[in-house]
Amino acid sequence: MKVSTVYRIGLIGAGIVLTGYLTGCNLKKKKEAAEAVEASFAVNTYRTAEGNLDDYLEFGGDVVAASVVNVYPDTSGKLSRVRVAVGDYVKKDQVIAYLDPSRPGMNYAESPVKAPVAGTITSFPLTIGATCAPAAAVAQISSTGKLEIQTNIAERFISRIKNGQKASVSFDAYPGHKFNATVFEVSPVLDTSTRTMRIKLRVDSAESYLKAGMYARVQLITEQISNAIIVPYDAILNREDGNYVFIVNRTGGNADGAAGIPGTVSLRQVKTGIHVDDKAEIVSGLASGQEIVTRGQTLLTDGAKVNIIATVDGSAK
Repeated sequence: MKVSTVYRIGLIGAGIVLTGYLTGCNLKKKKEAAEAVEASFAVNTYRTAEGNLDDYLEFGGDVVAASVVNVYPDTSGKLSRVRVAVGDYVKKDQVIAYLDPSRPGMNYAESPVKAPVAGTITSFPLTIGATCAPAAAVAQISSTGKLEIQTNIAERFISRIKNGQKASVSFDAYPGHKFNATVFEVSPVLDTSTRTMRIKLRVDSAESYLKAGMYARVQLITEQISNAIIVPYDAILNREDGNYVFIVNRTGGNADGAAGIPGTVSLRQVKTGIHVDDKAEIVSGLASGQEIVTRGQTLLTDGAKVNIIATVDGSAK
């Protein structure tokens, strides 16, 4: 009877030990699985490539005629006849209107008003019967065949402006269409009241599209970088001691850019150049073809495991 009791107690003890062992194994496996899941981070990556990056200034300007001349009468009088309309092209010395210089009790012959230059009538605000004087213009003649863009640049930007710079110009009248332009005149002085400098740009091959008075949106190229390593700006981590990126090391030899591939990351310090919109130039620290993390990098540490969800190839852009 005593032996049987001891035997049963032994079996129960062995069962307890076995259950504890199995439970411990399961907990260990669960812990290891949890640690494995926690150590792997889902990220998006970007494969670097050499490219070009243009820094620019953006501002607005007005389309104006290259030449604008006011027409003044030779004598005072009332406008008696008008020979032209706005939009008409006139030749030099062509009569555009007549004035009647007569006064009460004195009658005089009509005095012609002649165009001082050839061009297009862009303004004729007076009507017949209006009183005119030599000090007031009766019309305006412009050379609409030669249009240009005029704008004023703030003083803090004048060191970045020079003749011959290229620009990209767009107009609200032609959405989605961009024109090329070139700076051909830079004012040697600043306007002391506005602290700005006037510049003029000539639009290339766009005369048929433009009209005087249109508003232009100008992107003036101030710096051009060629054959540089260009990366998304969001990929760069700004820290107190410098800028860093996470470089991806794919496991299993999977370096073909495919998604859904595990890997690890290495923290690398880089030196940056210019920053334009959502892109940045890398001066040193990266080579063409290296893969960096662009999303999910804020949670990473050096050597962390990652699971690559999507990859963008910079050379395909």
